[in-house]
Amino acid sequence: MKQVNGNGQTRAAESLAVRVLARVTALTDVLVRTIEDQNPGYRTVGVVPQDDLWRSCHDNLTRVLELIAEGAQGLPPETDGRYDAARATGRRRAEQRMPLDDVLRSFRLGGRLVWESLIDQAHVDNSVDTDGLLDVATRVWEVVDTTSAQVAAAYHSTESNLVRTDEQRRAALWEGLLHGRAKELAFAYEASRIIGIPVEGPCAAVVADIGPATQWERRLAADRIGSAWQVRANTLVGLLTLRQPTVDTAVAALKDVLDVPAGVSLVVRGLAEVDVAYRQALLARRTLPAGRNEIAVLAERLPEALLLSAPELAEQLVHRWLGDLLAVPAAERRLLLGTLQIWVATGGSIRHTAEAACCHRNTVINRLQRMQAITGHDFADPACQVELALALRASALLAGPPAE
Repeated sequence: MKQVNGNGQTRAAESLAVRVLARVTALTDVLVRTIEDQNPGYRTVGVVPQDDLWRSCHDNLTRVLELIAEGAQGLPPETDGRYDAARATGRRRAEQRMPLDDVLRSFRLGGRLVWESLIDQAHVDNSVDTDGLLDVATRVWEVVDTTSAQVAAAYHSTESNLVRTDEQRRAALWEGLLHGRAKELAFAYEASRIIGIPVEGPCAAVVADIGPATQWERRLAADRIGSAWQVRANTLVGLLTLRQPTVDTAVAALKDVLDVPAGVSLVVRGLAEVDVAYRQALLARRTLPAGRNEIAVLAERLPEALLLSAPELAEQLVHRWLGDLLAVPAAERRLLLGTLQIWVATGGSIRHTAEAACCHRNTVINRLQRMQAITGHDFADPACQVELALALRASALLAGPPAE
């Protein structure tokens, strides 16, 4: 018979491997018991069926012994068909989510069994001296190491594909949630299982600008707030599970987590209403002025949300109540509108407006008279207060700060 390579590994290893190969079925039974006894991962994870484990052990023992018996063929392992069992095992264990360390431990146990079987056969044959056994050991562990490398390569490749598939599936589930598919109960339960948000129970949606990466879920969990997050286009979308039908605690926690503009929806009753919550969160985010890194809670900004929902009507309010006033020079406009905003916020109190604006009450009266003359409206008429307040909010929302 031929010499395997130039390192002194002769036909001894080949001859012994051929003889051991004849009892590979019995060796398979031994290896299965050894793995079950010495590799507890297979028991605790419990994802490899008994028949799958036996077949894998049989096929890989066979291939390892054949590789020892036949020697090198000059092919790189990646294209050598004799490593097919190793690659198949790596792929299958990755699909089963068996930890790679446990898989490779089983291959080491198999390598040790092959080595012990070859030694036993050598003793029975009385055909190999000490130097010959060293050569056999070298050959055995070369084959086992190469086989293990093929297992690991196949495992990592499959794992990467699975991660991509999982990410695509997760993204598809998020899209379904945001488009209302959770009204279908089967979809809702699958989304709940994958994303980790209960099907029923109070929750709220968050829409935030993309900012520096941070551990949102872990930091919120410290406040007993369950959450799930997904990057979508140029925004970060989140779902928060709430212990009570209010977002107060969640918003307080979000302020410690997010350093970017964000909007928070009203509380909804479960995944079936996530599409509504998502639209509300988007609307809340839009109520924030440019450059303000704040969290806009929709429940606190309903007037602004209503105005943004009907932009044509909002423009009409601005034109009707502030149109001519917005045409005055910037410096005067800034002064007049600032006073008007304070006056409206203080319920039409001249004294409180003067205190807040740091001026004399007569100055406030003069400014109000000036604005009434420009706009043609009597601001003191109680019937005007609601529309005037909305017009000021609409001006800030639709055209930026009016004083600029």
